Amino acid sequence: MFKSFHGFHLVEAYHRARHEKRFDPYKVIKKSIQAFIVLAVTLTLWNLPTTAFGIDGLTVVQQRIIAIFAFATLMWIMEVVSSWATSVAIIGLMLLFTSDSGISFMCDPEEVGTLLPYKGIMATFADPVIMLFIGGFVLAIAAAKTGLDAHLAKILLKPFGTKSENVLLGFLLITGLFSMFVSNTATAAMMLAFLTPVFKQLPPEGKGRIAMALSIPVAANIGGMGTPIGTPPNAIAMKYLTELGINISFSQWMLFMIPLVAVLLFIGWMLLRKLFPFTQKTIELKIEGEIKRDSRTYIVIATFTVTVLLWILEDVTGINSYTVAIIPFMIFALTGIITKYDLEEINWSVIWMVAGGFALGYGLNNSGLAKLAMESINFGAFPPIIILIISGLICYLLSNFISNSATAALLMPILAMVCTAMGDTLAPIGGTSTVLIGIAIAASSAMILPVSTPPNALAYSTNLVKQKDMVKIGIIMGVISIAIGYAMLYAIGSLGLI
Repeated sequence: MFKSFHGFHLVEAYHRARHEKRFDPYKVIKKSIQAFIVLAVTLTLWNLPTTAFGIDGLTVVQQRIIAIFAFATLMWIMEVVSSWATSVAIIGLMLLFTSDSGISFMCDPEEVGTLLPYKGIMATFADPVIMLFIGGFVLAIAAAKTGLDAHLAKILLKPFGTKSENVLLGFLLITGLFSMFVSNTATAAMMLAFLTPVFKQLPPEGKGRIAMALSIPVAANIGGMGTPIGTPPNAIAMKYLTELGINISFSQWMLFMIPLVAVLLFIGWMLLRKLFPFTQKTIELKIEGEIKRDSRTYIVIATFTVTVLLWILEDVTGINSYTVAIIPFMIFALTGIITKYDLEEINWSVIWMVAGGFALGYGLNNSGLAKLAMESINFGAFPPIIILIISGLICYLLSNFISNSATAALLMPILAMVCTAMGDTLAPIGGTSTVLIGIAIAASSAMILPVSTPPNALAYSTNLVKQKDMVKIGIIMGVISIAIGYAMLYAIGSLGLI
């Protein structure tokens, strides 16, 4: 979906570099070894006797799901192939070996146990959360096609004047705002393109360039927390909360997350000013790109406004956020604003990535494996604060090295199962919502390395940022973000606000 955005050249260069690196001889050997390890572990788990797992009543189908889960975990952590490719493999393996449409001689229910409905596995790609993502992508593409994104950036940055530190604050706030509704990768590409003329104005020997370049990934990562569509971990958390009977509307999410984002962006501004001070006190902003003043632009503006209002007023209208997401898609398709060629720009890799995670969760729950695991392990004996801390730390550490979507997709179904087993014992820390939304916060807080998130990689590709600079701001912001985020969740959970 990036071709429509200012700064697409940065995204293109980033993906080209990743592609070239993938075929480096050393990398090929390393990936081959990793692939062998994944295959060996998966086949071992697949072929062990069911009694080896220590779970009474474990069926062959459930054992295969354990093996597929291990396959997904290792593939996502090692990144043997792209995360979305692993997700496609998950769905394919589940259909072939655990469903009622699988290979007949390997899927005899009398021998392997109750099979999963193939329609249920396939339906994970059409989950309401997927529709939410598609609606967000379509809004972003339409805004870029009409020049609305650049126009909004000009208007919103104007009040910040020309003082360097204020311009920095402006870029942080606007990037954070855009990231709530637009892919953080697309937002980062767009805002870094707007910063190109600014970089030329700042002296090479000063640290102001570093502050400006780092402001984009910091704001993009944090801003994504603000809405359910801001980043995949948010939507994944909402899905599992809904399945557990905890319904959080779009407006409720924004009500407690936007203040958190605002506080974190302000802290980020203070840190960037302190760590990378400006030597030049003023900057003249020149943002290229004009809005197309025609009927299509006005349709996009009106649709964007109505969609956001419907998301916010979900409790009043009764239309849930997933249904609302179809409205802009429908209007833009009927008016020709979005064409069949624009559909190619939707970030399908993210959608497949999320769908694969949902398929894992579907398999765990509908095969009865989750229930068996809950009965086999006394989760209620675990202190809730330990569950909260360990889950957050694992998510944060993993998300610094692999896709935060993959991390959330991996951890959410497990934690949903654990939270169900723990029941009321989680009340002292705010309940299940504290744990699952905490995972979304921890995933977005991971921004230490260039490989941690695409916005980090894009900022690093400008050659203005050294890895040690990114590590410095990433660690400090990550710790602060998790500490404040979890404290907020604990407070509102204890008060029964979610």
